[in-house]
Amino acid sequence: MELTSDTPPLDLIPLGGLGEFGMNMMAVVCGDTAILIDAGVMFPEPELLGVDLIIPDLRQLQQYKLAALVLTHGHEDHIGAVPHVLPYFNGPVYGTALTLAFVESKLDENDAAGKARLKRVRPRERVQVGTFTLEFLRVTHSMPDCVAVAIETPRGVVIHTGDFKIDQTPLDGEHVDFHRLAELGSAGVLALLADSTNVDRRGFTGSEVEVIDGFEEIFTSAKGKIVVAMFASSLYRMQILVDLAVQFDRRIAFVGRGVIDNSEIAQRLGYLRVPAGVQIRDSDVRNFPGQDVVCICTGSQGEPQAALPRIAIDDHRHVKLSPDDVVVFSAREIPGNEKAIGRVKNHIARRDADVISQGDKHVHVSGHGSEEELKLMLSLVRPKHFVPIHGEYRQLARHARVAARVSRSTKVLLAENGDVIRFDDDGARLADKVPAGRILIDGTRSGEVGDEVLRDRRHLAGDGLVVPVVTIGKQSGTLEETPDVITRGFVLDARTEGLLREIPSLLAATLDGASVEERTDPGLIKEKIRVDLQRFFRKRSGLRPLVLPVVMEI
Repeated sequence: MELTSDTPPLDLIPLGGLGEFGMNMMAVVCGDTAILIDAGVMFPEPELLGVDLIIPDLRQLQQYKLAALVLTHGHEDHIGAVPHVLPYFNGPVYGTALTLAFVESKLDENDAAGKARLKRVRPRERVQVGTFTLEFLRVTHSMPDCVAVAIETPRGVVIHTGDFKIDQTPLDGEHVDFHRLAELGSAGVLALLADSTNVDRRGFTGSEVEVIDGFEEIFTSAKGKIVVAMFASSLYRMQILVDLAVQFDRRIAFVGRGVIDNSEIAQRLGYLRVPAGVQIRDSDVRNFPGQDVVCICTGSQGEPQAALPRIAIDDHRHVKLSPDDVVVFSAREIPGNEKAIGRVKNHIARRDADVISQGDKHVHVSGHGSEEELKLMLSLVRPKHFVPIHGEYRQLARHARVAARVSRSTKVLLAENGDVIRFDDDGARLADKVPAGRILIDGTRSGEVGDEVLRDRRHLAGDGLVVPVVTIGKQSGTLEETPDVITRGFVLDARTEGLLREIPSLLAATLDGASVEERTDPGLIKEKIRVDLQRFFRKRSGLRPLVLPVVMEI
């Protein structure tokens, strides 16, 4: 590729996924062409009260004329924000068949225009977008139909691996496209962006088929139901369990909306094969003896509304645990979820069922490459520049050190969200910084949670709510009745009850001290009451309840 003096610089701008797990999103911009790779979500920490999802701050996308959104695979941390991103551009969304089926299930049923923008691609297919040529390359991960993306730009080839591991015995026979990666490496790769999730694990991650032995032992010894909790997207794990159910003459039931929906999509597209007569509905589980049933369910992280936590406390409509049952946690514990998972395990133990997790038997294998696999990717591609992506800062830093050991000629660029990684005539560097915040989402796209909303929620959770009800004359602005005080979540003891008894006289004094104009303007008098009451609580008790005055005019 000939570089001339007027070849525009190439910018890679991570808007999410660097320095954190989740929210993966990367803008690639060169001249008039800009694309976005992945649009993921992150799940909130417990202190983000009432927040369901976190997505990258999308306002930055208005700076670029996005021509396309490119998706590497169908996990939530790569596709969860697609419905929020679609309004920011008019171009196509490229992804493999399974990835787009998961995206389509997120769009409104009536959104025909959104669905028409979904463009299916296959591995080795090439697509022209502006001055870029995109090539999709097969990689293996914990679900089918995952790809890396090679982007031919005016400045050179950039390879984005997406999430990957190197599975030498993939369940569907679809191997990592080593040949094409090596060809691109030989031809010269300007930059490699590679998954850093498991860089701190030595050796190789291992194949999905490695869990078969552990599950075979469970199927051989279990006298009752086998209940397996997993991520709803672990389609390879589902296939392994379906095959074992056939082998051991058990029926299989999907329990929980996530696994039901995903198994239906995967069966429709041929990525999950369930022989006729093997699958039963969750409502039919009670009609079969325990030793004849396997339940695949959601709730491996202890999420309160998922199937397993409800089964564990006898709160599920169709599935109940019996003493001979075996419950398997076939997923890693996401940091921060340990307490919730522990509580679920305790509830299961109270029902005298057996609990098996990764520490007991080999029932889970990661979908991300360990250190040796990451070295192999670097050796195959031999990039001039390397940018570690997908991971907290310590993983990115470690991946950078690994890359330096693999090749002394590779220049490592250690970046964070918002850094502008620029390739121009002067070489490669972190040239600039753009805002890369986050947006908190409450409910299913029902709205963005602003800072003030979160602050109010924390406020309510901390010291409760106090509602003073004041009745004043419309014309005179005088107090017509003794003010009433309603509290919610406010600790009532001898001290605070004494404070509440003082409030009516305080409110009367506030009104007396206000001018007629203030008293006859509900907005002004509400604010005056709120400020006076909050000061009163802070000074007298150190408490900071949320004060919401109600002013009634008569």
